[in-house]
Amino acid sequence: MISATALKQLARKHGTPLLVVDHDALRKSYATFKKFLPRVQAYYAVKANPDKEIVRTLFECGASFAVASMPEFMVVYQYVKDLPEQQRQQWIWDKIIYGHPIKANETLRQLHRYKPLLAYDNLEEIKKIKRYAPHAGVALRLKVPSTGAMGELSAKFGAAPGEAVDLILEADRAGLTVEGLSFHVGSQTTNLENYVQALNLAANVFEEARGRGYGKMNLLDIGGGFPAPYDDSVTPFRELARVVNRELERLFPKEIQILAQPGRFLVATAGTAVSTIVGKAVRDGKLCYYVDDGVYQTFSGVVFDQAHYHFKAIKAGPAAGCSVFGPTCDARDVVSMTETLPSTLALGDLLYSQNIGAYSHAASTCFNGFAPAKVVHVNR
Repeated sequence: MISATALKQLARKHGTPLLVVDHDALRKSYATFKKFLPRVQAYYAVKANPDKEIVRTLFECGASFAVASMPEFMVVYQYVKDLPEQQRQQWIWDKIIYGHPIKANETLRQLHRYKPLLAYDNLEEIKKIKRYAPHAGVALRLKVPSTGAMGELSAKFGAAPGEAVDLILEADRAGLTVEGLSFHVGSQTTNLENYVQALNLAANVFEEARGRGYGKMNLLDIGGGFPAPYDDSVTPFRELARVVNRELERLFPKEIQILAQPGRFLVATAGTAVSTIVGKAVRDGKLCYYVDDGVYQTFSGVVFDQAHYHFKAIKAGPAAGCSVFGPTCDARDVVSMTETLPSTLALGDLLYSQNIGAYSHAASTCFNGFAPAKVVHVNR
């Protein structure tokens, strides 16, 4: 964890708002994932934070990548574009999954030349892939339980288990090769039963597909949802991994390749936001601090990710309950209404918020004329 002294020095050098990315934390998270899930190849979910330097560090660690747009694809593709065609094609297959089940026709046209692995979950998508990217491999995404997840995805994506094999056979009839299955139990999932149910559903689909004559599937993508350790209430990753490993060992033979798409888990703890107090007031008896970063910038997760970020102060002082607001002239720019910070902080003093590397700066805007935070990389 970056020290408060180091954050102060970085803020003095670069100004605020600032997002500091600690690459040692990235490497630690990746190593933890591999340690506790040794059978699973990690495909970093680039949407969590598409910063090129983050992708570079994880690439150097040995990660593969899950992308959901052509710009994300190209962020990763830069590492392979100069290789000979045969090596490049093999690299793409091993290193990139296009995990978005719904793709525009133009996106499929652009993907066609790369022949990647594509997710799908409905009949119309089969028709589109057949027409615009017929040489791609495909993986059927299943709808699975996401009870208690911070971000629930089953309403938007995933084929019902009861129609899964019909969709596999339909893709086969269209001339596509269904390489396997994928699912996602929901973002920041601390309910371990979600993984148990999802893995059992997937195993049942594998068995039904074989029984109906389709035995070509050899991979399972268990998606993301692995929880970042935001606080002590989060289930330790080793406990989740123990459950997943047990079910993988019981349900899937060794020849089935297991993939995953960790995003938040890999990058959340690597980010620290540093902001400056630009205003201070007491409203209805409650202390209010106004900072130069907010929900339209680094703290976008308050709105889009149901996240609750906490603040710490560089300076010490007597504690008081307070609210922290962002810089825009918008009533919704509320970062937190329940903070405990020194009551003696003044304009120009610094606050910082840890564990903010995922689904934060990636969704920043320039709303109201306030630019996103500058990103600074340390321990690169």
